[in-house]
Amino acid sequence: MSEQGESRRSILDWLSEMFSGEPADRVELRETLRDAADRQLMDGDELNIIFGALQVADMQARDIMIPRTQMACLNDDESKEAILEKVVEARHSRFPVIGDDLDDVKGILHAKDLLQLALDTERDFDIKDWIRPATVVPESKRLNVLLQDFRSTRNHMAVVVDEYGHVSGVVTIEDVLEQIVGDIEDEHDVDDDSYVKQLDERTWNVKATTTIEDFNEYFDREFDAEEFDTIGGIVLKAFGHLPERGERVDIDDLEFKVLNADSRRVRLLQVRAS
Repeated sequence: MSEQGESRRSILDWLSEMFSGEPADRVELRETLRDAADRQLMDGDELNIIFGALQVADMQARDIMIPRTQMACLNDDESKEAILEKVVEARHSRFPVIGDDLDDVKGILHAKDLLQLALDTERDFDIKDWIRPATVVPESKRLNVLLQDFRSTRNHMAVVVDEYGHVSGVVTIEDVLEQIVGDIEDEHDVDDDSYVKQLDERTWNVKATTTIEDFNEYFDREFDAEEFDTIGGIVLKAFGHLPERGERVDIDDLEFKVLNADSRRVRLLQVRAS
């Protein structure tokens, strides 16, 4: 029998075995999928995509949103020149437009709609003529449902609000897709040396690949760099297993929460000081 025939038969055999006894829960389903990868019926990237698709059903908008302190917004009373300057500097494709404060969202401005303004210097400008209605979702919105909404409405950004109606942040379709396929780089993404992003005075997002030396220097800690090279290694040791998104562990006086992980490694951590 040819090698191609053997490969086809092994795949059919695996599918038959998989569905002859259905997994009782997601744990068994994950083990079945890992077994398929171990038998080289799928590669690691395919496995991670499937795991990512399974995980989005357990995640909510609050888990991945850009917090309000990091939102790039435009004010509805700004001049055309000021708005164009902000759009060029931020290099985003969509911007929430606000009135009196961050809780007063008037709509969403698409940067591409401003292209003709950059050329037509004589045209009167009122930002209210250019904004589109904002999609508003609660913090508890499930990501799989949000993705369906994005697809059906063709919107790519939603404003996230808490139970009191205050704006918590924004979430984009790219943020959701990255939970499934991993980081999506565009022409404006930069590979810089910034591995730590401060969210507030006690909270930071930290790449798991941050070296122990850099982490110690930034947070004034003395984690041992002999056994592991990165902070991800320290966190994995503290967990004692490969954690999933949302799991937390305390090390010294810091709480580490897993924000992004796949079936092989931790990618992004949230660090909170006590």
